[in-house]
Amino acid sequence: MADAIDALILGGGHNGLVCAAYLAGAGLKVRVLERRHIVGGAAVTEEFHPGFRNSVASYTVSLLNPKVIADLRLREHGLRIVERAYSNFLPLPDGRAFRLGDGSSADEIAKWSTRDAERWPGYLAMIDRVVAVLKQLIHLTPPNISDRIAFADWLRSYTVAKQLAPLDLRGRRDLLDLFTKSAGEVLDHWFESDPIKAVLGWDSVVGNFASPYTPGSAYVLLHHLFGEVNGKPGAWGHAIGGMGAITQAMRKECEARGVEIITDSAVEHVLVENGRAVGAVTADGREHRARIVASNLNPKLLYRDIVPQQHLDDDLRSRVQTYRCGSGTFRMNVALSELPDFTAAPGTNLQPHHQSGILIGPSLQYFEQAYFDAKSKEYNAGWARAPIVEVVISSTLDDTLAPQGQHVASLFCQQVNPEVDGGWDAHRDTVAKLMIATVNAYAPNFRSSVLGYEALPPLDLERRFGLIGGDIFHGALGPDQMFTTRPFLGQANYRGALKGLYLCGSGSHPGGGVTGLPGRNAAREILRDLGKRPRPT
Repeated sequence: MADAIDALILGGGHNGLVCAAYLAGAGLKVRVLERRHIVGGAAVTEEFHPGFRNSVASYTVSLLNPKVIADLRLREHGLRIVERAYSNFLPLPDGRAFRLGDGSSADEIAKWSTRDAERWPGYLAMIDRVVAVLKQLIHLTPPNISDRIAFADWLRSYTVAKQLAPLDLRGRRDLLDLFTKSAGEVLDHWFESDPIKAVLGWDSVVGNFASPYTPGSAYVLLHHLFGEVNGKPGAWGHAIGGMGAITQAMRKECEARGVEIITDSAVEHVLVENGRAVGAVTADGREHRARIVASNLNPKLLYRDIVPQQHLDDDLRSRVQTYRCGSGTFRMNVALSELPDFTAAPGTNLQPHHQSGILIGPSLQYFEQAYFDAKSKEYNAGWARAPIVEVVISSTLDDTLAPQGQHVASLFCQQVNPEVDGGWDAHRDTVAKLMIATVNAYAPNFRSSVLGYEALPPLDLERRFGLIGGDIFHGALGPDQMFTTRPFLGQANYRGALKGLYLCGSGSHPGGGVTGLPGRNAAREILRDLGKRPRPT
């Protein structure tokens, strides 16, 4: 049985919810279809061990856009974000530790290199100038390059050019460097000490199956710097209740605006009539007809599995096959009986470093070797012998996640190959134990404090959340898959391969992370096509 609505959203991840809320706010009748029993996509909080809950995949907050927070009244719906004690704590093999972001960064850097401490303010100023431009670009619809360039695209090109006007020639060169060069090249230019380059360079390999010396990795670093927490630029924080608190607040606003959300409703295929997307069919055989369809899915998943192939041209089908996915990420949620006792900062009593991003990975060369190990598969099935691990102990900021006196930790691990010999089901526990051992080398009580864990290699991230190849960004962030080329030339303006089909997920500009911006930007374009304007909020 078919029923007609205005807008059908495929996928109830955070961008799908954001898009739905804006469309409903403009008076449209909106329905969201979600395959799982819970909305939120990769930004959900679930129990993984009896009595222990955690943010399952996405695990930390910074990039969520303030406009989205305000427009969707997320704070009114209970969202509360608290800042980390400082950004990063880097324990080192020699028993020392490097801390960054606690207000005394220059003094900390000077312990390792007076030259680096002197250059630190200049680096921050350079980053701030480029980030100021990026913060404008992320809200724009990119100019669309297709067979016919519309007048609107010329206007968008002009708008983009205007954003560059505040930059002098040096600033424009810096922007070009950060959009095209490797993070290692940029950081080696500015600094000489390994610890500061490691802490800063970590952002270049988060969710990026690449070396920090891979061209384009500097943009991945930059992509992680345009956020803020409670008005503080560049800060990282934790949502009380986990990342699911964000998406449940979004759900509340959607429902307040009249959005219909249907969970346990997997989409089988998009309905196409006369070259136009007119709805979708779900696994239960139900037809959902709509004036427009907006996909919050990875573009590869959408065009490979959901849109009937006869409606796509040969060139697009070919490009879908080569659309780069795979983050090199192995994600773990760990229940702990006590806090880690780091050799570099002894004690299981709560200390500021326990409330920061704890990074295991002492240098860019270490990062590079981790990638080479996973990529080459020469010594085993395809993972780093010495992996990079960030540990975030969310229960140190949020006592709702674990029993009193115990803790939960998120382990975000790089690098592993998206595809391994024998398949990930055969190697999941082996690699999980390697990740635990990697942390244990710096905190010798860690292994014995583990009460239980959940391990999510790339295959499980794909199975559970539809993240193809475990790609947390819905497609690699690189010069060939960003801005006017994200996801493909001709679809950068959130309009898909069919009339009536729109792209509202992280596979569209400005890319991955829990930002809400692809959903917000896509809603703006949908409303423009329908002759609607967003209602004031």
